[in-house]
Amino acid sequence: MHLEEMGLALRLLVAFGLTFVLGFERQLRGSPAGDRTFSLIGVATAVIGALSANNAPYALAGAVTGIGFIGGGLVFHQAMRHRQVVRGVTTAAAIFAAAAIGAAAGEGNFVLAAVATGLVLIALEIRYCPGCASSTPADGRPGSPPTTCTPPCHTSFIG
Repeated sequence: MHLEEMGLALRLLVAFGLTFVLGFERQLRGSPAGDRTFSLIGVATAVIGALSANNAPYALAGAVTGIGFIGGGLVFHQAMRHRQVVRGVTTAAAIFAAAAIGAAAGEGNFVLAAVATGLVLIALEIRYCPGCASSTPADGRPGSPPTTCTPPCHTSFIG
């Protein structure tokens, strides 16, 4: 394997790892899109990011459109399943973020991809307080944020 091919493989592995973590978090929270969906999106956009870095500038524009379609379908499907209550917006946004993280890793920008993953995890987990596990969830789903939370609340990044 040539050095350039090893670099491309590393980009794909980084994209897979970072987006798998996001998907794992969503799966823990009961989302229909979990680790497999997120890691597939991350690897696919990493490939597209690598292609765009090699003189295919419009490849990422097409990926953004496709990811928007997947996210929109997820929100629509959730709304239909739950009698017109819009659900899945956070997961759709996380899917969009996973695509951006995959694209960054695919272009070799590992610091940007890692920082973005950390920020997305903070955004997804900041509402969950370990001390509030006995509280009633707002929507009755496992892993949902409680309706009330009494201090002290500490951020738990996974779990």
